[in-house]
Amino acid sequence: MGAQLKNYLHLHLIVFIWGFTAVLGKLITLDAMPLVWYRMLIAAVLIFFYLFAKRYSLKVTRKMLLALIGAGIVIALHWVTFFLAIKVSNVSIALATMSTGAFFTAVIEPFWYKRKMIWYEILFGIIVMLGLYLIFKVDTQYLYGIVLALISAFLSALFSLINGKLIQKERPSVISFYELLSGVVLLTIFLAFQGSFNAEFFQLSSDDIFYLFILASICTAYAFIASVKILKYISPYTVMLTINLEPVYGIILAYFILGDSEKMNPLFYVGGGIILMTVLANGLMKNKRRFKKPFKR
Repeated sequence: MGAQLKNYLHLHLIVFIWGFTAVLGKLITLDAMPLVWYRMLIAAVLIFFYLFAKRYSLKVTRKMLLALIGAGIVIALHWVTFFLAIKVSNVSIALATMSTGAFFTAVIEPFWYKRKMIWYEILFGIIVMLGLYLIFKVDTQYLYGIVLALISAFLSALFSLINGKLIQKERPSVISFYELLSGVVLLTIFLAFQGSFNAEFFQLSSDDIFYLFILASICTAYAFIASVKILKYISPYTVMLTINLEPVYGIILAYFILGDSEKMNPLFYVGGGIILMTVLANGLMKNKRRFKKPFKR
């Protein structure tokens, strides 16, 4: 098997793991905020040991630290709204709605990088709204979950744009450590004010401990570091295109693992399909535009 093929298969494994994240969120019985607190804390500790083993320096400038704290707050809020969307609706609703993240990025990116908006991004944005309209029509009981997932998708887009600039100035694992640590501090302050840190908070079932460890280690720490390593061998845009398969993997996994709670009416799959196909078409159009410039590693 060639090295390139191995890296493509590894990339799909990483995306598959990310798709499994939503299922774990449903399986874990904790509320969204304690769940994210445990996830970020465990992942931060694991990445700290990784940095220690690699002997990487944790020293960053004050300006970088402030930017990392801001990004950490954004990713913490993203995960809280994402898992809350799963808790109040289901995995399929949350993941299908989260697919809009690519279009939030397309809308924000021109202002972020001070460039002109591309015509097909506007067209695709309108088509995505159509897909969302069909999902909204599925059942009013999922309305709260859809709104939360939309907020989460926006925060995800904002986080990716912030990291797009930070990644050029600092080591990815160092960035991840400080962002996760910042998120833990934010949630710790919030939970402390709520009076949530009691004996019950730290009494976890064996199943929750097991799922949390998988979520924090494999789905967070490992997947992040591995995805960065993949960028040495595969173009960033190929990685982005493949990541669009995350909702597909997640919805399929949820159907087989969670069963009846994930069965939706046909209109949902039409709306979700429109969003996913539009995300893919957007990626292909961007790839075609960038193909004129050779990819430089």
